[in-house]
Amino acid sequence: MKDVPFSEPITLKLQSVGERKVASSWEAIECMQQWPDRARGRSWRAAYRACRDALDGWRTAREARTAFVKAARTAGLLVTGRKST
Repeated sequence: MKDVPFSEPITLKLQSVGERKVASSWEAIECMQQWPDRARGRSWRAAYRACRDALDGWRTAREARTAFVKAARTAGLLVTGRKST
């Protein structure tokens, strides 16, 4: 399994670590383990699956990044004021 870098990193605000930049599918999967339970809904599952599929070569980095940004925005974890899409 090869890591799949995103075209541009995404910055999140996590309660456990503060701000964190996520630059690849593997980092996104690691980061999603730290999300609060309330934020692990449908978009979280879709992003997790998209990132895993990207690592397996079934989806592109762009698809994984898009799903991850949507999940982060839905959870209220996306740092605003920065380009994320």
